[in-house]
Parts: sequence; structure tokens; C-alpha cells
Amino acid sequence: MTQHQPQAPDLLGDRFAPRPHFTVVRHAVIDAPIKEAYAAARDLDLTDIHRGLFTTAERLRELPARWRRGRHGPPRRPTRLTIDDLDRGSDWTLLGEHPGTEFAVGVAGKFWRPVIAWRRVEPEDFAEFAEPGYGKLVITFGVRPYGAHRSLLTIDTRVQLTDPPSWLKFRRYWRVAYPFTQAAHSTLVRTIAQDARERSLAAYSRTD
Repeated sequence: MTQHQPQAPDLLGDRFAPRPHFTVVRHAVIDAPIKEAYAAARDLDLTDIHRGLFTTAERLRELPARWRRGRHGPPRRPTRLTIDDLDRGSDWTLLGEHPGTEFAVGVAGKFWRPVIAWRRVEPEDFAEFAEPGYGKLVITFGVRPYGAHRSLLTIDTRVQLTDPPSWLKFRRYWRVAYPFTQAAHSTLVRTIAQDARERSLAAYSRTD
């Protein structure tokens, strides 16, 4: 009797960064159904991410750029910054989406520089982008059912470098950046989980 192997899911991370050199993956069980969990991830307001090491890391990365712009006054900070806002108004792009279960954002850049040289690469070009001297960063947010009333949230960060010199530079940078990346994942998970629970309670109240 022939046994059929289960088909592997079509992960967006595998589509846009199939051979990453550096990865951080975080899983968490959320006390909310998949509908509310996905909505919380998809509607994430990045201006709410302001706790602990995540804020410290972001401010450290911004210091050289802030110094250069100092003569022109303080940089303007958005009052709201969603995934769609990133896609419309920055070098980041929404690479793809499996509505209701997964979406991915990405950007290219020279992440190891004191002031990052960002590079927007459109979704149709992202997987094949291989210009020397760059890294490609892909972050996917995935949600799967975990029983009847809970969800499994996965945040998958992948970095793929375009040539050996860039790999060496990023490896040195990664030794410093890795703890901050882990802290950022923890903060993202907490923020999404809290919003998902609130959405779930609100939905339950409407049907009660």
C-alpha cells in the first residue's frame, strides 16, 4: 500500500529567500482564532512597537542619519505605520500574501553600514535580485489554526546575501544585531497576541 506524503505548504519565505544565510524564527500560540490572529498581524501598527531592546536597537541604527539631518530639524515621525504604509511610502515592499494565513515584506540593503543603504526591489524581481554588495531581508508573518480556538503565529526573518564579501560583512554585523532581532521578535509576538485577544473578546461579545 502506497502512503502519500503530506504536501509541504507554499511558504512565502521559500519563494523570496529560499536559501537564507541567516535566520530567526519565532513561534507562539495565541489565545485567539485564526481570523483575529491574522487581522492583528496584518493591521500591525509599527509605531506601537516601542518597548525594550527593540526601541534601543532602532534608535541606535537611526543615530547617524539623525545627526546628518540635524541641521534641517528633527525628523518627522509618522503617527501610524502599517504594513501597507511601508509598502506605499518606503523602500520596503509587500512581497506577497496568502490572505488569511501569511504575508511577507522585504527590502534589500547594505545593513552593516552605520547608515543603511536601503534598496527597494519589487516583488516580481525580488527572488532573482543578485546585485553584488547587498543583502535581502524577508520577514514573513504566518498564522495557522492551533485547535478550535487558538492560533499558531510564526514570524520568520531571513537574510540572504548576494556575494561572499557581503556575507562576511553581514556575519560580523549579525553578531551584534542577533540579540536585538530576537528581542524585536518577542515584542512583535506580544503586540500581535494582545491585539488578537482583544479582537477575539470583542467578536465574542458581539455574538453573546
